[in-house]
Amino acid sequence: LNRIGEGTYGIVYRARDSKSGQVVALKKVRVDSKVSAQMGISDSALREIVLLKKLRHENIVELKEVAVSRDPQGMFLVMEYCEQDLAKLLDEMVHPFTEPQVKCLMQQLFRALNYMHTHYVLHRDLKVSNLLLTSHGILKVADFGLARVFGEPEMSMTPRWAAGCILGELLLHRPLLPGKSDMEQIDKIIGLLGTPTTKIWAELDSLPLLENFTLKTQPFNNVKMVFESASSSAIDLLNALFMYDPKKRISAADALAHAFFTVSQQY
Repeated sequence: LNRIGEGTYGIVYRARDSKSGQVVALKKVRVDSKVSAQMGISDSALREIVLLKKLRHENIVELKEVAVSRDPQGMFLVMEYCEQDLAKLLDEMVHPFTEPQVKCLMQQLFRALNYMHTHYVLHRDLKVSNLLLTSHGILKVADFGLARVFGEPEMSMTPRWAAGCILGELLLHRPLLPGKSDMEQIDKIIGLLGTPTTKIWAELDSLPLLENFTLKTQPFNNVKMVFESASSSAIDLLNALFMYDPKKRISAADALAHAFFTVSQQY
């Protein structure tokens, strides 16, 4: 029907199933020339196929089937169609999301993350452009081209930070930490959370590249100041997701039980 987007690993089209009449999304797999010559597909496409066939959850985009044409480069992932992605919606919105709307979206995201982590899957590319929305307001996590299966529990702690960035972007209606370089990114993080110390992060001094950076001094946590219109429970959840020590970050399961989702807002 029409082209609706393009990512690192393929072009996405809106199409109609000729048998069922259902509108679907067709993701054309980008084939590497060397792999193509072997009638194969890239590792990233294979990972996405394997993981999406394994993961079945209301808040994860559904892979319906894999279709192959006579053309050796004509391989498509047939996926459920979602009308909007969250990044585009944020760009087009005149008024920002209300906190109850943010709560609805984040609850769905944490449900997906909790499901993925119980199946030992790490997405590794969580951002608003990879979160899709159906016409009924159902959030779907998409684009598993960088995903991995993990064996160590510590690896599942990284998406909690990404979830905090998404929560912050939804509340502010703009990217929370838009650094253009490693140093600028670190400065923005410290500006928001304060300078990390071994008192709050025992393993700080063991970070392999820490000696390459001079951290600016910022003694205060400024989350409450930056999110001045957010409820106290939203501030608390942000701080729980943004713990410097990965082992202290709130899990997706515990986030779902957090007061932000279970108690009426208090400002």
